[in-house]
Amino acid sequence: MNSGSGDDDTPDGHVNDLSGSVLGPVVQARDVRGGIHVHHGFEPLPKPSQLPAGSILVDRVEALALLDSVRSDHRGPGVPKVALVSGPAGIGKTAVALHWAHRERHTFPDGQLYADLRGHAADEPVEPTEVLGHFIRAFGIAPERIPAGLAERAALFQSVVSERRLVIVLDDALSAAQVSPLLPASANSVAVVTSRWRLAGLLLRGARGVQLDRLSAEGALELLRRTLGDDRVESEPDAAVELVELCSRFPLPLCVAAARLATRPTWEVGEMVDALRQERQRLNALSVEEDITIRAALMLSYRELSPPEARVYRLLGLFPGAPFDSWAAAATVGLPRTRIRQLLGVLVDANLLDDVTGGNYKFHDLTLLHAREMAQQDEAPAVLDETVRRALDWFLHTASTASRVILPYRGSPAPVVEHIPAEPFVFSGPAQALDWLENEFRNLRTAVRTAFDRGAFRVAWQLVDEMWPLFLYRGHHAERLEVDQLGLEAARACSDALAEAKMLNRTGLALRELGRTEEAADDFRQALRIWRRIGNRQRVAGTLRRLGLVEKDLGRLDMAITLFGEALDGYREEKESRRVALTLCDLGEALIEKRREEEAVAHLTEARSLLGAEADPHNQARVLILLGRARAKDGAVASDLLLQGLHLMRDSGSATGEALALRELGNLALSEGRRDDARRYHEEARQIVARMGRSEQTSE
Repeated sequence: MNSGSGDDDTPDGHVNDLSGSVLGPVVQARDVRGGIHVHHGFEPLPKPSQLPAGSILVDRVEALALLDSVRSDHRGPGVPKVALVSGPAGIGKTAVALHWAHRERHTFPDGQLYADLRGHAADEPVEPTEVLGHFIRAFGIAPERIPAGLAERAALFQSVVSERRLVIVLDDALSAAQVSPLLPASANSVAVVTSRWRLAGLLLRGARGVQLDRLSAEGALELLRRTLGDDRVESEPDAAVELVELCSRFPLPLCVAAARLATRPTWEVGEMVDALRQERQRLNALSVEEDITIRAALMLSYRELSPPEARVYRLLGLFPGAPFDSWAAAATVGLPRTRIRQLLGVLVDANLLDDVTGGNYKFHDLTLLHAREMAQQDEAPAVLDETVRRALDWFLHTASTASRVILPYRGSPAPVVEHIPAEPFVFSGPAQALDWLENEFRNLRTAVRTAFDRGAFRVAWQLVDEMWPLFLYRGHHAERLEVDQLGLEAARACSDALAEAKMLNRTGLALRELGRTEEAADDFRQALRIWRRIGNRQRVAGTLRRLGLVEKDLGRLDMAITLFGEALDGYREEKESRRVALTLCDLGEALIEKRREEEAVAHLTEARSLLGAEADPHNQARVLILLGRARAKDGAVASDLLLQGLHLMRDSGSATGEALALRELGNLALSEGRRDDARRYHEEARQIVARMGRSEQTSE
C-alpha cells in the first residue's frame, strides 16, 4: 500500500472514491465520473441544432464530398485518416466538421470525440497532453492510471482506440504538433481537424486538405434567407446583395448582421447596409478582411445594446477564462444573478455570446477581443482593475469553499477575500465540489496566471493552495507541477515565508508523483529549513514525514523509519492525534516491508485506537488492512481483520480500498493453501481494478 502523500491538512491515506463506471459502446468526449460532462473545450460533440446561427450550413456540398472521400480512403495499418478543414475566421469550419460528423455517426459505432483546441483563443492553446487525458478518461480509465508524459499518454490512447471505429473532431488547432498526438492510428477511424492555418506539417503526413472559401453569392443569399426570411430579402434584393458582399460572404458576420435585422422587424435591409458601409470605412485596428467585417457587425450589434447590456458585455470580456456561468458573471459584474441571467440572454440573442452545455456561456474569439476593446475604450482604469479582481475573488472564494466541503478537516484558515460574492455557489456535497474544481480547472489555471501577471501574488498562491483537493483525488500530475511552481513563484514574489514553505511542499509532492524523487526531496528540504526557521513544529513534522515517504519510495526503509519516528515525535508534542495515527500507519507499513511485524502491530494498534475517534472511515479501514498484513501468521485473526477492513471500505464507497482488501485476503488464502479462495478473491479484486482502470492500489 502506498502511504499518504498529501498536505498536512489533507486526508492522508484517502483515495478518490468518487469515480464512475465504464462507458457503454458510444463514447462522446465525456467524463464519466458521476455522469458529469467535461467543459472548457472538452465537450460532448455538439449537435447541429446547438450551434450558433453562424453555423447554419449552406453551399458546402464540395467540402462534405471531400470528407466522404477521406472516410472511404484505404490506408495501411497504423495510418490515420485525417481531414484538415482550414480557412479564415468566420468561414464556417466548425459547422462543416460537425455537420459531417453527425451525418456519418452511424459509420462510427464506437463513438465520437470532440475537443476545442483553442488555437486562436485569447488565452493559451490547449496542450495535447491535457486533451489526451480527457479523451482517455472518456473510455472509463481512471485518472490514476493515466501517465503524466505526452508520449506515454499518446501510447495509452492508441492502445485504447486501435480497434475502434471513431470519428474525432479536433477544433481550432494551432499547429501540426498540437494535433499529431491526438490522431487515432487506426484505419477504421477518421479525425477531422479544423484550423485557420493550413498546417503544412499535417498535410505532409498524409492529411487531406479541405480548404473553405467564402460562400458563393447565391449561397450567401440563401443563408440570409434562412436567418432573415424570404420576404424581407426579396423585398430589397439590391440591398440584400450588397449586404452579403459587405459581409464578404462569410457566414459569421452575415449571420450577426441578419440576427440584428431579425430582432428589428421595422428596419429595412438598406439601413443595415448603410451602417456597415460606414463602419467599414472607420475600421483600422484589424488588418485582414474577415476581421474588419466581423468587427463592423459586432460594433453595430454593440451599439444596439442598452447601457446595462453593453456594460455587461464589456466587463465580461475581462473575465479570466472561458466558459463562465451566471454565478461567475454576477460576481464579476456585481449584479444579482437574476438580472445577470436576463442580460446574458440578451447577449445570446444578439449573437454576441454563445450559450454552451452545462448552463455556461462563452464569447467567440473575435467577439471577446471586441468586448475587451470596448472595455478599454469605455471604462475607467479603476473599473477595469476592480472587475478583474472581482473575477479572481470569485474563483478564490468558490475554490476555498469547494476545498473545505471536500476536506472539512483542513487546518489552514480560509483566505481573506476582498470581494465576497453576494450570491456564492453552494455545493451539495463533496462530489459536486470536486466536479466543480475539475470542470473549472482550466479557468483556475488562467486565474492563477492572471493574478500573477497583475502582481496579485497572494491571490495567485492562495488559488493554487485551494486547488489541492483536485490534485489529491484526481491527479492531473502533468498539469499540476506547472500550477504548483507558479504558486511557489508567487509566494516568493510576495516575500511570504510561510506561503513559500507551503508551496515547496506542494511542488515536492507533485515531483514525487512524477517519480522525480530527488527533486522532490530537495524541495522538501528547502521547506523544512523554512519551517524550522519560523518555528512551526507541526509543519516540521509534516515535512519530515514527506521525506520519509521519499526514502520509502527509494527503498531506503531504515532512513524512512527514522524520519517517520522524528515526525511522530513532533506530532505528539503538538497533540496532533490524527496525524500521529496516519504517520503510525506509514511507519507500520515500512516495518512490515522490513519483516518486523511485531513492531508494526504495536504501532498499528495505537493508530487504530487514535482513529476510532475520527470521522475517517477510509483510514480506519486502512489500518485494519495493515494489521491484517502484519498478523498474516495468525490466519484466523488476520482474516477477521481483513474482512472488517473490506466491509468498511465497501461501506465508505472506496472501490480501490475494497480491491486492496480483497487482494490481501487472496494473498492470505494463497499462503494457507486455499487456492480456490485465493483465486476468487484475486479475480474479484482484478475486476474492480479493471473497472476503475487501475493497475495498482494507491492511497492518498
